[in-house]
Amino acid sequence: MAVRSEAEMKEARKIKSVKRMKQIMTEYYIDAKSARQNGKKVAWITSGGPVEPLIAMDVIPVYPENHGAMIGASKMGVDLCEKAEAMGYARDLCSYARSDIACAPLNGGPIGGLPEPDFLVCCNNICGTVLKWYEVQARYFKVPLFILDTPFIHTEFSVEAKNYVKRQMLEYITFLEEQCGKKMDMDRMDQVGRLAVQGQRLWQEVLDTTTHSPAPMTAFDAFFHLALIVTLRGTQTVIDYYTDLRDEMRQRIADGIGIVPEEKYRLLWDNLPVWYKTKWLSDKFAAHGACLVADTYTSAWSGVVHLIDENNFIESAAIAYSSVYINISIDMMLDTLRKMITKYRADGLVIHSNRSCKPYSLGQYDLQRMVMKEFGVPSLIIEADMVDERNFSESQIETRIDAFMETLAQKEH
Repeated sequence: MAVRSEAEMKEARKIKSVKRMKQIMTEYYIDAKSARQNGKKVAWITSGGPVEPLIAMDVIPVYPENHGAMIGASKMGVDLCEKAEAMGYARDLCSYARSDIACAPLNGGPIGGLPEPDFLVCCNNICGTVLKWYEVQARYFKVPLFILDTPFIHTEFSVEAKNYVKRQMLEYITFLEEQCGKKMDMDRMDQVGRLAVQGQRLWQEVLDTTTHSPAPMTAFDAFFHLALIVTLRGTQTVIDYYTDLRDEMRQRIADGIGIVPEEKYRLLWDNLPVWYKTKWLSDKFAAHGACLVADTYTSAWSGVVHLIDENNFIESAAIAYSSVYINISIDMMLDTLRKMITKYRADGLVIHSNRSCKPYSLGQYDLQRMVMKEFGVPSLIIEADMVDERNFSESQIETRIDAFMETLAQKEH
């Protein structure tokens, strides 16, 4: 067998599907920005909100949180956050919200602002901040706002709570019918629901390829490829893309191509990415032979698929949407981590203590202690923010990563 040069191996490690992903997202934003002239409606929706009814009604969904991630990755977060603060918004508020709110009057950001919404859909299964954020934007654009309220799950999801959310899903469809001036085609809704479930299963299959060692991709790659399951869930585009991506990952496994040149350690990531430092963090861990093989963030869009009945999508989706990772108690989060540590054979846990995302970050020190007690798995806490670079100290975090990796090396010996 021919021996590959380092340059050839570096090229082989590049994920080929990235190019197609960029094309799909470019086409998606072009469609969204030209919606009005094409007679289509645009709805802004939270990342954890039920997008499938919008797809079924031929409404183009747009995600201010995705926009926030793009702002962070483009390193435009500080400027826009400071503009929001000048408008009177406190620095302690979510940087997604601040950067997005600042973009609206300026048509700022990496894509020149989001297309104006015809209406907004907000689901509070991810946090309470989105309620106020979407109220601000609904007032600014003078458009209707639908709020889907999902009760927090402390120990179990009661029958009363399930019925409460199910009724809201039906109210949501009525709201969409009023906004779109047409009735929901339930056959089309069923079709979209089936595609959504299929897409979630395929996304999980993509993530599951990292159970192999060496892993063909990292959590940092998953952060990038996540966009479609959030944005276009319920479409054939998602099915086709994730089928190809999964097959590419499986081929990499067959060819013995690991994303980290010499994988020694397998780590889990908790919380949102640090968008403006993903490459720096990826390179930093890889230099130590560490591969971030899984994370609690990207798996949230497939982790509840088992709760969805394809033959009764609307009602069962209400339960699934209420059961996402950050709408559950610490004990239930621990159970999720317990399964992931075992499944991905994790040697350590990297926790992003995210200044912006209080629901995700609250209780992380308890989780750290519980994971250490039960599994003896060492953990590293990185204090940062997903978009606002003012809350990131590169030298401090570099020192912490080096010390953490030294701990893992000593534990191995």
